[in-house]
Amino acid sequence: MNSDKDIVFDTKLIRRFDVNGPRYTSYPTADRFVEAFDASALRDWLAKRAVGGVSRPLSLYFHIPFCNTICYYCACNKIITKDHGRSAKYLNYLDKEIELQAQYLGGSRQVTQLHLGGGTPTFLSHDEMRQLMASVRSRFTLVPNGEYSIEVDPRKVDFETVKMLADLGFNRMSVGVQDFNPEVQVAVNRVQSIDETRLVMESARATGFKSISMDLIYGLPKQNAISFNRTLEEVLELSPDRISLYSYAHLPGLFKPQRRIDGDALPSADTKLQILQLAIRRLTEAGYVYIGMDHFAKPDDELTVAQRQGRLHRNFQGYSTQVECDLLAFGVSSIGKIGPVYSQNFKTLDEYYDALDRGELPVMRGIELTADDLLRRSIIQALMCHFELSIESIEIAHLINFREYFAQELDDLREMQAAGLVTIDDQWISVQPAGRLLVRGIAMVFDRYIRADRERARYSKVI
Repeated sequence: MNSDKDIVFDTKLIRRFDVNGPRYTSYPTADRFVEAFDASALRDWLAKRAVGGVSRPLSLYFHIPFCNTICYYCACNKIITKDHGRSAKYLNYLDKEIELQAQYLGGSRQVTQLHLGGGTPTFLSHDEMRQLMASVRSRFTLVPNGEYSIEVDPRKVDFETVKMLADLGFNRMSVGVQDFNPEVQVAVNRVQSIDETRLVMESARATGFKSISMDLIYGLPKQNAISFNRTLEEVLELSPDRISLYSYAHLPGLFKPQRRIDGDALPSADTKLQILQLAIRRLTEAGYVYIGMDHFAKPDDELTVAQRQGRLHRNFQGYSTQVECDLLAFGVSSIGKIGPVYSQNFKTLDEYYDALDRGELPVMRGIELTADDLLRRSIIQALMCHFELSIESIEIAHLINFREYFAQELDDLREMQAAGLVTIDDQWISVQPAGRLLVRGIAMVFDRYIRADRERARYSKVI
């Protein structure tokens, strides 16, 4: 295994190889899913889980789309409202979907991982949160010491709410911050004090949460290296277990809220690189380990340990220690994975409700992976999670001759090899420290769909 997880920040290489590319929370990516994969297809695959007498443990994902206020940078599927009548209705339909999926599900009902994402899951009232978790527990068994996580907006959460979440079984938390600078916060319509954030994190630690992750964004309006350095100082003082450092992609044509951001106030490409370089240096000097993509974790965090042991995995919630789970997804736009298939729910409430009123799973589209898809998925997972790929293990698992099968891809990697991003020998393809920030671009070489159409404009920049 490659033990050196340092990053080399080379501005010239980043400018040269920074292309538009997917984040590879799945392969094939969601934009390749097809509408021919429908509710009946998912129903069949749910039932097949028990074939052969062995079924994988389950991971559950719930999309809670509601937010009290709008953050201008946000590209999530969300509904801005203060009306809890809307969330009450949504929870009733979530219960219908949970019942339907459970009804068709073959195999074990053991859950080792659960995640509530959004929107803002903490939009739900205490009673609504209890209702949702009661609905889940009535159909599934949440095993002791599983990973049960929730995304939290510190502006709306107090100690009592955190204690209620702990009592319901949540033991991991993702805290949205983005930036502590007041000017930046006003520019993106997310004003949040350090004290609010500290209260939530201290409450989580006091009530037994095992891991706290914090989200930051670089490239927001009014940001510069000096102001972001102050934010990093505050973050390091708060000492989260994990940090996600996302690049802001300004796409106002795709995401309406971003039209409220003043494009002239965005940092230049050079300033953005300076902020990223600064953040990487400060975080790694403080002892955080670069996991990959935009994720950092403390040396004793489960993600870091899983990476050291070769168990790290990547799914729709980002990096994960749970490798062999089937992922059941609930709520609008959510994406699940059963065996060799992905499925995505309808994106609007009306379509989602209509399907469930008909007694159907609310599937909008999906895909059944081919042998080639499964092969390439395993390669992309290895590169994204471990920065290296055992050629022999791929040949044994997929019964191919690697150099013959991927002759064109290996040829395409030569430029990256010459630039020092990767090394290739008889046994391994290894991403070097200079290539780690560009691992998405390296993984893209093995993406058959991108190779076929070269239509890269649909994705955000790697950096």
